[in-house]
Amino acid sequence: MFMSQNIKTSDFDFNLPPELIANKPASPRDESKMLIFKNPNITQETSRDLDKFLNIGDVLILNNSKVLKAKISGYNENKAKIEINLHQEISNGVWQAFAKPAKRLKIGDKFTISEDFFAKVVDKIQGGILTLDFNHKGSSFFLKLDQYGQMPLPPYIKEKDKDADSNYQTIYADKLGSVAAPTAGLHFTEELLEKIKRKGVKIVFVTLNVGAGTFLPVKSELIKDHKMHQEFFEINQEACDVINNTRKNGKKIIAVGTTSVRVLESASNEDGILLPKIANTDIFIYPGYKFKIVDILMTNFHLPKSTLFMLVSAFISVDNAKKLYQFAISKKYRFYSYGDCCLLYQNK
Repeated sequence: MFMSQNIKTSDFDFNLPPELIANKPASPRDESKMLIFKNPNITQETSRDLDKFLNIGDVLILNNSKVLKAKISGYNENKAKIEINLHQEISNGVWQAFAKPAKRLKIGDKFTISEDFFAKVVDKIQGGILTLDFNHKGSSFFLKLDQYGQMPLPPYIKEKDKDADSNYQTIYADKLGSVAAPTAGLHFTEELLEKIKRKGVKIVFVTLNVGAGTFLPVKSELIKDHKMHQEFFEINQEACDVINNTRKNGKKIIAVGTTSVRVLESASNEDGILLPKIANTDIFIYPGYKFKIVDILMTNFHLPKSTLFMLVSAFISVDNAKKLYQFAISKKYRFYSYGDCCLLYQNK
């Protein structure tokens, strides 16, 4: 049994053969493999069969955040090339971003993408993070970003994906704001969603704008010392009412992705009642956390020592998470953003 104050980051390490990191998505999307974990049993399915595990009156929670073309190439005043990845919007047209190489930009410098699209460096903090004030604001900024930016594929995807604009976006993406995809949602097709609806399962959308901090490893020795990044989220009154009533009726709440979990757990009170909320969250879920809303989690297979694997370990226990991942590795499941998925029943 883990004592939450003394859990080491190394407790969440495991050996992942690099050839299991997926460089391309399944085609079609719902052909990805899906492990079902219902303690102590592990069974193998495909994501197109998700509807088999849902029942009339259950609620499926999807994150409808849309990925920005947040990867931008430009140059400094000496014409040296620099690549930035937008991280988080601070205010209208002002963004935090990771720069590579960051040493080529200092406070006061101009970062130029094109003749009519550029930014001024207004701050620089540890870890290569810059604050950039762009010359375009509001909808004009997003139009320019769409024109000059690229999809911010994770660094572990080594092969060029010419279809990244569609592959790295859920089919129901609607609210522009993420700089990384809520990847559990990439397994859904229109046909799968229709099957789920026909079964009498309600679909509820929430929003969490995924930040680039998703890819940052936990570097502290003890996980309690790790500082989570802030991410914007929104859940409205209608969504809260549907979910609260579903729980009263004894039906299941199925969260698609760790981002959906973080919204639900951030917006619930101590009694497990969801309240409408628009805010930022830095909730860090690791073993010892008591889940208030979610019964079942659909998620991809995550990096060793990541906050995402820690959340999975909190949901089904550390031992079960390691057992599940070792099984997945032995069966050559594909890992990370373009990889396969699992359906996890909470270890209660």
